[in-house]
Amino acid sequence: MKKQVAVIGGGAAGLTAAIWAARSGASVTVLEHTDRVGKKILSTGNGRCNLTNAKMEASCYRSGDPQFPMAVISQFGWKDTLRWFASMGLLCHNRMETYYYPLSDQASAVLDCLRMECARLGVTIRTNFSPEKIRRVREGKRAFYQISGGGETVQADAVILACGSKAAPNTGSDGSGYDLAKALGHRIIKPLPALVQLRCQGNHYRQLTGIRTDADLRLLVNDQELWRERGELQITDYGISGIPVFQLSRFAARGLDEGKKVRVLIDFLPAMDVKESRIFLEERFREFGHRNGEDFLTGVLHKKLAIVLLKMAGIRLDQPVSAASRRQQEHLLRAIKEYEALVSSVNPFANAQVCCGGVDVHQVDSATMESKVAPDIYFAGEILDVDGICGGYNLQWAWSSGKVAGCRAAQRRRQE
Repeated sequence: MKKQVAVIGGGAAGLTAAIWAARSGASVTVLEHTDRVGKKILSTGNGRCNLTNAKMEASCYRSGDPQFPMAVISQFGWKDTLRWFASMGLLCHNRMETYYYPLSDQASAVLDCLRMECARLGVTIRTNFSPEKIRRVREGKRAFYQISGGGETVQADAVILACGSKAAPNTGSDGSGYDLAKALGHRIIKPLPALVQLRCQGNHYRQLTGIRTDADLRLLVNDQELWRERGELQITDYGISGIPVFQLSRFAARGLDEGKKVRVLIDFLPAMDVKESRIFLEERFREFGHRNGEDFLTGVLHKKLAIVLLKMAGIRLDQPVSAASRRQQEHLLRAIKEYEALVSSVNPFANAQVCCGGVDVHQVDSATMESKVAPDIYFAGEILDVDGICGGYNLQWAWSSGKVAGCRAAQRRRQE
């Protein structure tokens, strides 16, 4: 008799777990609470689905146990992912050397291949099923789980919780998996938005809306530098966005939640260090001192940004910059190289790509993805306290954790 495996959640991790459990000989049922599976996959990579990355390092992941993510990923890495998708008919190509996408550049192709493989393997997919309770039952020598919701009950020898997080709730991620895990005895690290925009204090952001510029960002929480990132900064009417902001946002979210002061220091001339920037500005003041302030940085910075920075330095826009004092020149240098964005909040879960926080990984075996608290309960994907940076890392976590959980959950039931 086949082992019965129930997978709660039909996202990237859940479908992966279902496929590998079925490939390993189990009878698999996927329980998805929305009307269809894989909604979040369709929105990844701006609809192109950056499904993995060849630069796979521990520093690309954050977790309560820093060794946990790579201990799982080492069992099913990015090369394994590409071979696996190729076995389902999906070819991939790379961009920027290490970022891998479907050859068709369609996220829908990734979902289609997962769905077709589930169908080929006989995986049962039940949509509009919202699990409310998981209960362990013993009948004689047999122990199994009953999953109930909406007046219906599903039985399973093993359960894989792949319910996602609270990020992007429009795709079905409502955080309900945390309650199920907590009811089974697991600790939940408070989930907070990650890979998300930052809201900042100040009334000049509206003047800078729409600006995109290369910048170096340093995140300070209570004056301690926690992360540094360079890339294309996007300025919005409420603060800052863009990939470098996303990369550091989880630390900002956690710091704000703990009541700490959170700042981002922005360098708008990242190609030069402070000494080089000072020499550059001194030479520019000598050569273009006849220009009015409004035109002084034309050709160097976006004009709207330059105007704001000059005003911050106290340099008048309607007069030649030769009138600027040495102190004002120093203030301009600091405004350009160390602009302070005081963070007031992060955007809500609706804007976040993933969450930081979730099921405490110290209660999960990284070799099997099985709970250390409840037997035959497994975890995969974003429900765990693991989040990756931008670049295909969170999907690789879904593929890796789903594969390990699926294979292990399908193994013959332990003797009890």
